[in-house]
Amino acid sequence: MKRNEVLRKRDRLAAELPTGELLRGSLLQRTIRHKRGCPKCARGEGHPVLVLTVSYAGGKTQQISLRPEQKAMVQKWLKNYLGLRDRLERICELNHVLLRPEP
Repeated sequence: MKRNEVLRKRDRLAAELPTGELLRGSLLQRTIRHKRGCPKCARGEGHPVLVLTVSYAGGKTQQISLRPEQKAMVQKWLKNYLGLRDRLERICELNHVLLRPEP
């Protein structure tokens, strides 16, 4: 691959990077159950809740409860983050090619 072609590919990938709507973590559906006084929990059904779980260095994890109407937005932002990570890897690979001596 020629240097100019690599630069064009790299610049095209960089131009496609999402900027603000990014979110790292995992979207989970959990069920909470009350100890007593809730007929739904007494039947074993419980209450479904959405949780965004984010892991940090040192083994720390943060869980953020979400409202049902936030689910689509959070899924989109998580997808954007994964796409960003993939594009960054591809840009790095192209930069590796640029570091090699030209034939």
